[in-house]
Amino acid sequence: MIENGVTTQANTAPPPAQTQPTQPPSAPRRMSAAAILFFIVVAAALGFFVYRGIGARVSAESTLVRETRESSILDVAVTHPKFVTGAQEVVLPGNAQAFIDAPIYARTSGYLRKWNADIGTRVQKGEVLAEIESPEIDAQLLQAKANLATANANLQLAQTQATRWQSLIRTNAVSQDEVDQKTGAMNADKAIVTADEANVHNLEQQAAFEKVTAPFDGVVTARRTDVGSLINAGVGAGATELFHVAAIDRLRVFVNVPEQDSRAAQGGATASLYLTEFPGRTFTGTIARNANSIDPASRTLLVEIDVDNHAGLLLPGAYVSVHLKLPGTAKAMTIPANTMLFRSEGLRVALVKDGKAEMTPVHVGRDFGDSLEIVDGLKISDSLIVNPPDSLVSGTAVRVLASGR
Repeated sequence: MIENGVTTQANTAPPPAQTQPTQPPSAPRRMSAAAILFFIVVAAALGFFVYRGIGARVSAESTLVRETRESSILDVAVTHPKFVTGAQEVVLPGNAQAFIDAPIYARTSGYLRKWNADIGTRVQKGEVLAEIESPEIDAQLLQAKANLATANANLQLAQTQATRWQSLIRTNAVSQDEVDQKTGAMNADKAIVTADEANVHNLEQQAAFEKVTAPFDGVVTARRTDVGSLINAGVGAGATELFHVAAIDRLRVFVNVPEQDSRAAQGGATASLYLTEFPGRTFTGTIARNANSIDPASRTLLVEIDVDNHAGLLLPGAYVSVHLKLPGTAKAMTIPANTMLFRSEGLRVALVKDGKAEMTPVHVGRDFGDSLEIVDGLKISDSLIVNPPDSLVSGTAVRVLASGR
């Protein structure tokens, strides 16, 4: 608007409205509350799932720690030492041998004509086992007998002349010198006859050795010749072993008794013998003798046990388990053999003390097979771990499950 040449601008602005408090519409207010409620629910759900996830992880970690701790504890079975009273016995390996065992060699050379006994044949003393053909010996024997006959003829002539000269000397028909010559010739012929008789006897013995005989009652355990084989007389290089004969009606059982058990090797004591081929059966023998000397290499005493074997059940060369009783009564602390540990520092057993393993050195006395005598290192109340692992060391946590025998 222009008024009096002055341009004025009309005040077209509306009059200021009266200030009133701002009030949001009712619909927007309800949506905002729902959103807030939604966010609260979502937050609570998220918090719940986060809490459950963290709790599960914490529980799993706790379970893992507990299981790891439990698995680190070694489960063991234990046993206790025990006292064994009364007569004790020691069990040792023995070797059965024939009471008499001999190789049979020929005493004359030649070729084998025939044999009469094979392995397993029972023979009697003097029974012919084989015959050897030796024509050289037979020829020498014939010649020796002829020489002996000649020597006997010469001796008879010399005796006749000596007798005649002895009668003539009384009449001084012959000289004393001639009588002495005849007597000397007779004595020389006697010596020749004696030598020829010895030669004939020697050759007769060699001819008799053409028959190989058994030297004692026994059984043939080996035959190492056959018909037509060349036989060399004697023993040693080039000699031929014809047979091997063993007397098995009685056996010798040899056993090496440890020095600490040598008291069990008293002469006349009874020994029990067990063989795996006769389960549940016991054979009895008698201690006949011992070497009366400890072998410095093995620290054992060689003992011989004689066993009657007329039934022929025991065989020479068999392995025998020998049970010898120690004299008197003894009280020994024993533990099972499966509680021992062999370490570089010596024998050890594992004891359970306060829930932990403790390696303890022990000194072993006699070995009873499945158990050992303990001389020093244990008390009767000690708890020993049965079948301890080789890796077991002192301080390892253990848990006792059961008691052994």
